[in-house]
Amino acid sequence: MADAQIFEDTFIINDVNAEKYDRVARLKGVSQDNSVDLILDINTELYPVERGETLTVVLANTLRLDGIKDDAKSDWRNVQKGSENTLADMFDYVCYGKVYRVTGEESSGNSKVYLSFGGLLLVLSGPYRKLTGLKIEHLYMLVKRV
Repeated sequence: MADAQIFEDTFIINDVNAEKYDRVARLKGVSQDNSVDLILDINTELYPVERGETLTVVLANTLRLDGIKDDAKSDWRNVQKGSENTLADMFDYVCYGKVYRVTGEESSGNSKVYLSFGGLLLVLSGPYRKLTGLKIEHLYMLVKRV
């Protein structure tokens, strides 16, 4: 059994900018331990977020609770309700996308990871040791309020 979760942290949202696009806001936040910065575009029609809220963000390579990777041909949105519990059942907002760029290195101590979820972006920047598990691959992003 493998661990599906590659990254998990809790962020305090300190800025919400919804001026540029309809139904999309750019959130800026910092992890509770002040080590990782977050920039996240989110669909506010599906999941409205306000300044001061605390969100848990998880990046996982599968939604299966046993940690086994999904079949590449399966459509994660069409999982039959009630057929099998998944990681998505524990979260309010779920997206599927790709890590498309990773910068930084162990020697510098800092890293920056860029992900795209159908045009909605996520940027995580912080210590290399916290972001080291992220590489260019497809991932699920799961979000819930704390």
